[in-house]
Amino acid sequence: MDNNRKTLNLISLATKAGKTVSGEFSTEKAVKTGRAFLVIVSEEASDNTKKMFTNMCTYYEVPICIFGKKEELGHAMGKEFRASLAVLDDGFSKAIVKQMDLAGGGKYESK
Repeated sequence: MDNNRKTLNLISLATKAGKTVSGEFSTEKAVKTGRAFLVIVSEEASDNTKKMFTNMCTYYEVPICIFGKKEELGHAMGKEFRASLAVLDDGFSKAIVKQMDLAGGGKYESK
């Protein structure tokens, strides 16, 4: 199994555990209320979306990854397309980041 698949599986597990929110509004709210431990934005998201979340996550000191296609992220969450999501659990967020580091996938920024 490739590392991208493992990363998506971790997102899926976190979702089943009720530890993710997705969509621009919910992701933004999670960051601003201090509930987000990690934000993942699709590689296919618009430049404006990437910039908005990058700036927001920098300000609130939340790690952000640019990773995956909208369809992959949505599928991992049992939805259709998802351009952004937030992980609300420290353990899951660390596991996902570790997996991304192994994969060398996704641009990762942390403060």
